[in-house]
Amino acid sequence: MRIHFIQHVAFEYPGSILDWALEENHTTTFTKVFEATDFPPPGAFDMLVILGGPMGVYEEDVYPWMAPEKQCIKVAIDANKKVLGVCLGAQFIANVLGEEVYQHTEKEIGWWPIQKTGEHPLTKGLPAEFITFHWHGDTFKLPKGAVKLFKSPVCEQQGFAYGNNVAALQFHMEVKQDLLEGMTENEGQELTGTGYVQTAATIQHHIEFEVPKQNSYMSLFLKNFINL
Repeated sequence: MRIHFIQHVAFEYPGSILDWALEENHTTTFTKVFEATDFPPPGAFDMLVILGGPMGVYEEDVYPWMAPEKQCIKVAIDANKKVLGVCLGAQFIANVLGEEVYQHTEKEIGWWPIQKTGEHPLTKGLPAEFITFHWHGDTFKLPKGAVKLFKSPVCEQQGFAYGNNVAALQFHMEVKQDLLEGMTENEGQELTGTGYVQTAATIQHHIEFEVPKQNSYMSLFLKNFINL
């Protein structure tokens, strides 16, 4: 399988998604919008993975690559390619499917629980509730025709499926230690330790215990997605 990643900032790379792709002998290519903004046609890949980033999908006036990225995602969905969005990537997918993305009343940053909203082939084998990593301040409405997969106490929309080829996750099961260190180093000003925002020390404290579990969850989700 040919997997193409859209990466928005250098410090948010694919993490364990890339590990999984290499272990499964998939080929990987990248569009790194901080270096170049050439988005491939759908014939160039079998699966598109849109990663996270600190920007909002409503900031097209600030980031001129956003409009062509949205068009790339739309064409991929219409071509029935596998399309997976993580955090900002999930928000891109929701927006491309016609829904508003907007600032939430609460930021959710750190290790917090999510719950499955029901049984679905994509979430088969995952716990009904588990701790995962979050870093988001925006949310979205569930696109028409989508199936909600996850929710959390502070954020109702944590992930959805759209047909058999599209999945969106608001949270980060792909995290690894270096990925988390890059996020906390580059976005550490947000880590206030108030509300649903943890401190850098709290995030760091849970890395050794949580990261292996996240990566196993991510691999299981990807296996389910490929076989959907």
